[in-house]
Amino acid sequence: MKKFEKVFDILGELLAVVCVVAYILTLANAIWGFLDRQLLVLQILDIVRAYGSLALVAVVGMEAMSKRNIIFRVVFYLAIAVIVVFLFFPETYQMLLGMVA
Repeated sequence: MKKFEKVFDILGELLAVVCVVAYILTLANAIWGFLDRQLLVLQILDIVRAYGSLALVAVVGMEAMSKRNIIFRVVFYLAIAVIVVFLFFPETYQMLLGMVA
């Protein structure tokens, strides 16, 4: 897993730059409206804004966990999996709450 540390480092840096650019473009467009006719570009920026931070956290976390033992890695992977499941399948969260209540 140590050999992937450099890959995760580079990927994390690229994702961070892409997220910052997406936020800057979105905020500038809110002020000046230069992308109002490019709906596809706006949709892409919205997707990057919505899911880019999760991807960045996952990649940076994988980089950090590549230095740790297997227990920490498994706990981190399970936490990311729970976040992704609840993010993409919100009815699962509602079902879980229904089972508890």
